Amino acid sequence: MFCVDEKSQIQALDRSQPVLPMMPGIPRRVTHDHVRAGTTTLFTALGVVTGKMVGSLNRRHRAEEFKEFVIKLDQETPAGLDVHLVLDNYATHKTPPSRPGW
Repeated sequence: MFCVDEKSQIQALDRSQPVLPMMPGIPRRVTHDHVRAGTTTLFTALGVVTGKMVGSLNRRHRAEEFKEFVIKLDQETPAGLDVHLVLDNYATHKTPPSRPGW
């Protein structure tokens, strides 16, 4: 049994200048601005019994990516065991491509 959730629109940010390290008497220095490098989506599953975490980063947040994540989760589960998912009511979980055989 896995509890599954996703975090969408994680911003991939980087500082516009290199971070200057701390030195004796001088604090670490970072710039105030950053460069946007797009967004990413994180799908995660927590094994309720084992505590095992399975995750996947994707560029998009669609039913196709969710389906690929469920397939990955099934492949990482020992053969002969059924996979049971606890999901929220998010739209990507309810589309026909992400519900084969449900």
